[in-house]
Amino acid sequence: MLIDTHTHFYDEWLLPDAEEAIRRAQEAGVGKMIQADVDSRERPAIWEIGRRHPGVVFQMLGLYPGSVTTENWKDELDQVYTLAEQTTRSEATQGVWGISPPVSETFFGTNAPAFVAIGEIGLDYHEGREFEKEQKEVLRQQLELAARLDLPINIHLRDAWEDLFAILEDCRHLHLRGNLHCFTASYEIYERATRSADLSVGIGGVVTFKNSRLAEAVARIPLEKILLETDAPYMAPTPYRGRRNESAFLPLIARKVAEVKGVSLQQIEETTTHNAETLFGI
Repeated sequence: MLIDTHTHFYDEWLLPDAEEAIRRAQEAGVGKMIQADVDSRERPAIWEIGRRHPGVVFQMLGLYPGSVTTENWKDELDQVYTLAEQTTRSEATQGVWGISPPVSETFFGTNAPAFVAIGEIGLDYHEGREFEKEQKEVLRQQLELAARLDLPINIHLRDAWEDLFAILEDCRHLHLRGNLHCFTASYEIYERATRSADLSVGIGGVVTFKNSRLAEAVARIPLEKILLETDAPYMAPTPYRGRRNESAFLPLIARKVAEVKGVSLQQIEETTTHNAETLFGI
């Protein structure tokens, strides 16, 4: 079994076909999938999909940096805190944090699914730095929340490595664990990021691209720190590059990682699945 540690079934590109996409993923040997949270607009759809697929589709909780604006960030973050602070440990969730009523019912109806990480959170300056200050504050607060709840973090990062390094160093005392989602940087970047937190990397379709240098970093990063992801419906691996991505394509990524590492596909499957189950408690 493989685990897709980052996907978006609720995205408008994938939502109309989400049920079939989950079925295709299972048929391809992807037994568990984790949906990344974005903001309050997307959250009800995320949780509804998870409710329909217990034990197969899991959820994160968090405010995505691209959703942060001057006007909305406090209200958005308040909702994350309202939900997160009313969690309880439950044997029924096998160590996963679950939302307890009535807060979950207020937002999502009854039987709201559990969440397994604070994410996807981070910094994104790709479209500009207009909300740089707000993004940093939102990230810091969510890192503190993850530490308080003893949950892993799922980091989204674009064009902001130096600021991330600084924030992680400031938060070293939180003893954070988690992963760098959609990692496409160098081994040196990985090494710097992991000086202040226990971080794995999420490897997706980019590793299969002909001109990508990601394979060079993957070859050096310990296999015990590698997770597999699709980021569906984006970043489809070769030979589907440019098309809609799906969790069912995860075996293509696993095969490329096996090739780069010079190990069997079975070892990649076993190790990355163990890595994901251990980190996210699923």
